[in-house]
Parts: sequence; C-alpha cells; structure tokens
Amino acid sequence: QMQLVESGGGLVEAGGSLRLACAASGRTFSTYAMGWFRQAPGKEREFVSTLNISTGKTHYADSVKGRFTISRDSAKQSLYLQMNSLKPEDTAVYYCVVATIAHYSGNSLPTNSREYDIWGQGTQVTVSS
Repeated sequence: QMQLVESGGGLVEAGGSLRLACAASGRTFSTYAMGWFRQAPGKEREFVSTLNISTGKTHYADSVKGRFTISRDSAKQSLYLQMNSLKPEDTAVYYCVVATIAHYSGNSLPTNSREYDIWGQGTQVTVSS
C-alpha cells in the first residue's frame, strides 16, 4: 500500500507564498496521476491541480491558474505545490492525492475526487487578509 505525508502548510499573509510537499512511500510504481485537493471549512472538497506521471502534463483549477505550480521529483518520490500570490480564499486543508493504475478512470488528468484512491492526511494553509 502507498502512504502520503504532506508538509509545508502554515499561516501566511495575503500576497505571500508557501510550498507544500508530499512524500510518497510504498507501492509508488502503481501511480498514474498525482495531485492536490483542498477543503475549506463548511465547503466541499475541491480540485486544485493534477500531474500525469507518464506525460508530465498538468492541469489547474481556474481559481489557482497562474498562481500555483505543481511539480514532482521522481528521485525523491515527492510532489510539490508552489503557491504564490495567496489570497484569503485559498485558506483550506490541502490534501495530496494519488490515482493508481488499478483505479484508472479513463481520464489522464483526473479532476474528480472519486478518481483518486489514495489520500494524505492533509496540511492546513491559512491566509490572513
């Protein structure tokens, strides 16, 4: 089984930056996509970004496009989310997610939470105004 551990969350002022990291361990060879979701208090979990492991292609939610960048270090089996120009509405718990080959939905850049079968425990990001 695969495990995901996020880090890098914290408190930052509006306009600031944070870099989230996600360390993967276990059966990482079975992955076809990795990404990030977030959930703010009282709101549904929402897609942030995804990266296809084979093609390197990425996809972002419109709300973060141009401000957030997803990247991966295959040697370290880690996923990152560089978040710039942060806004108070970015405040949420951020989850690292993995879609395994066995769970393949037919979408090479999945954006629905049900397309991901492995989730980290989450890391809190708070942006003050």
